[in-house]
Amino acid sequence: MVRQLQKNEIIYPDSDGHPMSDNTLQFSWIVKIKENLEILFANDPNVFVAGDLLWYPVEGDNTTRRAPDAMVAFGRAKGYRGSYKQWLEDNIPPQVVFEILSPGNRLAEMTAKFEFYDRYGVEEYYIYDPDRVDFTGWQRQGGRLQGIANIAGWISPRLGVRFELGEELEIYTPTGELFLSPLEIAQKAESAQLEASRQQERATLAEEQVQLERDRADAAEQKAAIMAAKLRELGIELDV
Repeated sequence: MVRQLQKNEIIYPDSDGHPMSDNTLQFSWIVKIKENLEILFANDPNVFVAGDLLWYPVEGDNTTRRAPDAMVAFGRAKGYRGSYKQWLEDNIPPQVVFEILSPGNRLAEMTAKFEFYDRYGVEEYYIYDPDRVDFTGWQRQGGRLQGIANIAGWISPRLGVRFELGEELEIYTPTGELFLSPLEIAQKAESAQLEASRQQERATLAEEQVQLERDRADAAEQKAAIMAAKLRELGIELDV
């Protein structure tokens, strides 16, 4: 059933009509960061992670919006959202935002994004250019986003991850594990699933072996009872 729109009701579209990425390299990094952050906070029900999701910070205004390549909102429950309407999220803005540059990005566009994130409360803002292996970050201090001078080795206060620059950007979890590529994540998940299946098979075989031993013991006990009964019929009593 299609809901009827009320008069003067404001629509907040779930899409801005722009593609998620301009090329495969940019797309790969967007997915890599978003999926690894999902894994990192998988056990915390109150950390919401999204990629390319429209964020509307102001109720009643459907033109003021951005779709960060990846964003993290602490204190917000996981779950489906067509868009992130801040007034429906206890007025909590995403605290951490990532943007992945492509050759098509323009200075005016990136300046507008910075001003948006600065104005609407982002605490940490990171930009990565995979073509140039250039990584830049800002942290909110004194009410404004301030540039992070020494980004190599920087540990995100909110995420707890560490950033290093080598042949490409390297991101490490708080336990020192390197963020994996989308392919590596899939391979690791497949390997884990295979190992879980093998463990289940071993457990099933062990249970079957235990049951077999029980059945043998029961059969031997029944056989002994039958033999004892026959001997008693013959007037022979066995000393137990």
